[in-house]
Amino acid sequence: MKMREALREAIASKARKLFHRKSPLSYCIVFFITLSLVIGCTNPAVYIKTTTEMEADASAAAGAVRLGFSAWPGWFPWQVAQEQGIFKKNSVSVDLKWFDGYLESISTLTAEQIDANSQTLGDTVSSVSGGVDQVIVLVNDNSTGNDKVIVRDGINSVADLRGKKVAAEEGTVDHFLLLLGLQKEGLSDRDIQFVPLETGKAASAFVAEQVDAVAVFAPFTTLAMNRPGSKELFSSKDFPGAISDHLVFTRKFVDEKPDKVQAMVNSWFDTLDYMKANQDKAYEIMAKRAGVKVDEYKEYADGTKIFTIEENLKAFQPGNTMTSLQFAAQEMTKFLTEAGLAKTQPDLSKLFDDRFVKAYAEKVKKS
Repeated sequence: MKMREALREAIASKARKLFHRKSPLSYCIVFFITLSLVIGCTNPAVYIKTTTEMEADASAAAGAVRLGFSAWPGWFPWQVAQEQGIFKKNSVSVDLKWFDGYLESISTLTAEQIDANSQTLGDTVSSVSGGVDQVIVLVNDNSTGNDKVIVRDGINSVADLRGKKVAAEEGTVDHFLLLLGLQKEGLSDRDIQFVPLETGKAASAFVAEQVDAVAVFAPFTTLAMNRPGSKELFSSKDFPGAISDHLVFTRKFVDEKPDKVQAMVNSWFDTLDYMKANQDKAYEIMAKRAGVKVDEYKEYADGTKIFTIEENLKAFQPGNTMTSLQFAAQEMTKFLTEAGLAKTQPDLSKLFDDRFVKAYAEKVKKS
């Protein structure tokens, strides 16, 4: 019903715009638009798949793991794995899908048009709270400075943000970081003029001087810093463990094809080994995927802590600090609930599955 209502509104909107022009041709165009949409609405059997859906079906039929990733330094190693044949060495076929928009990758995994995605703990908890069934099998990295709150000239402290326009993508980890910074200084989102914008648009709005501050992640931090006089106010480096990034699968895929999940985890750690031995080549590949110069990409290195196998094993253990995934997930749940971004308390009991990391560690131990 919602789709039909949306289509009716689309027809009406299009009609208003065309009739306003008072052109005889407009009447003809509206007639054919209306006819085609009405046929689609009244005949539910008629459905034309999008290119994305057809590609997803083809990849699934071919047996490839459909893995999504987007612009974040901790996920660019997947590009290295693909170009250097590391997936093939681990006997797994991978359809690596690049998303210009990070949120699009999340929604695509939610719709199960891909099997796995590279996404943050916070966004995964948010998805689970919405009713989807997903599993975190690997820690790619922790942000240690590549998520930043950047401010204009004249703002020198968190207290100076009071009453100012601050942009961020609502519900994301950078929104979370912003609130953590405010909370640390005794402020809240009520003390600022929060402007919800997609991350890329938020950075652009800041450069265009439409807002006073922005919370963004790399490489959008580079864009934001193009505003004259801009500077970093605080970053994820000030909140260890608050922003972690992961390889996330649908539970259906994990249950049905655990061998391929294992091959993906193995490929990740093999890629890290390759990057250590071939640093220049790895930087070249990742910088090209990021759309920045190699020297610029190297600046992101200190802001992202890529997790070793030992650090992965430790992160999956229970704890009472943000360095424990279980504890961090509980804190993220509180944030989402209090911010009104999660209507229900998600079941976190099955969110983490460390058996694949453990199996890789055991394999390394024996070799």
